[in-house]
Amino acid sequence: MHTTTNHQFRLAARPVGLPKLSDWKYTEEPVRNPVDGEIQVKVLYISLDPAMRGWMNEGKSYIPPVGIGEVMRAGAVGRVIASQDPSIVVGDHVYGTFGVQQYAVVKARAATKVDPTAAPLPVYLGTLGMPGMTAYFGLLDVGKPKSGETVVVSGAAGAVGSVVGQIAKIKRCRVVGIAGGRGKGK
Repeated sequence: MHTTTNHQFRLAARPVGLPKLSDWKYTEEPVRNPVDGEIQVKVLYISLDPAMRGWMNEGKSYIPPVGIGEVMRAGAVGRVIASQDPSIVVGDHVYGTFGVQQYAVVKARAATKVDPTAAPLPVYLGTLGMPGMTAYFGLLDVGKPKSGETVVVSGAAGAVGSVVGQIAKIKRCRVVGIAGGRGKGK
């Protein structure tokens, strides 16, 4: 029987300043089979987000830091290649926090099915993923802008802010975007 090898990037040390090669450990290990309630995902796309730098730091935050020796956390999209849960079947495409690795075995409830015919898979890491959902619900459910109002977006060049600006425009608002410099505003 052939065993599939997983390729992973694990956090080896807490970076000081910019992460360097010695802060990482590249590992290879056999991919384990899913047990009841789990799925095995072949990761196809990984989102590299600014938040990842904060996840490498020790300390209190909205999410626990990545532990030393753990696979680096990352949102990803992939194809299910084995399933032990009837809600997600082999061949389904899913989004989840699968990490910087080639294969992930996760609880099925930790994955969200996505439709590759509705949009290209990488879009589920941006506009149809966490940044888009944050923009949509943050603006419409919390901000509740009305047509003609001015919406000021700090971080307008970022993943969330750029979508907020677009949604505000669709809602017929005047949008003022703040970016980190002239080059980001183009």
